[in-house]
Amino acid sequence: MKEYKVVIYQEGMLGSLILGQSKVDPVRFSEFLNSNAVDGWRVITMEKDIRRMLLFFKREAFLVLMERDKSDSG
Repeated sequence: MKEYKVVIYQEGMLGSLILGQSKVDPVRFSEFLNSNAVDGWRVITMEKDIRRMLLFFKREAFLVLMERDKSDSG
């Protein structure tokens, strides 16, 4: 049996407020993915999204769908 989770990964608001737009840091995004992989999660699919905040500012985000084998003890 499989277990699934959906995560929206995005950077903080500071870059958007200062620069007008914030992009995902690839190093931090890799760390996020690796920390989930340690817990058995595998990325099934992801989609890039540009999210608006405070009307004028934009920030990049990723919608990530992950799965892992569900343990029998849960």
